[in-house]
Amino acid sequence: MWYTIIIIIFLAIFISLATGFYFLLSEQKSSHKLLTSLTVRISLTVLLMIFIIVAWLQGDIVSQAPWLYR
Repeated sequence: MWYTIIIIIFLAIFISLATGFYFLLSEQKSSHKLLTSLTVRISLTVLLMIFIIVAWLQGDIVSQAPWLYR
């Protein structure tokens, strides 16, 4: 369940990045749409980090880093 939510949010971040790039190239630099795209992207990134931390604390996502289990 966590993996699908994380993947969906990651795809939404990527779509927001692409729309922001489109607004940057097509419109004026001080566009309101560009600022809205940046705000959405930052909010989605914070939401993604919260979901990853909650899933890790609940034990649903396990780290395979070798330095954690010495």
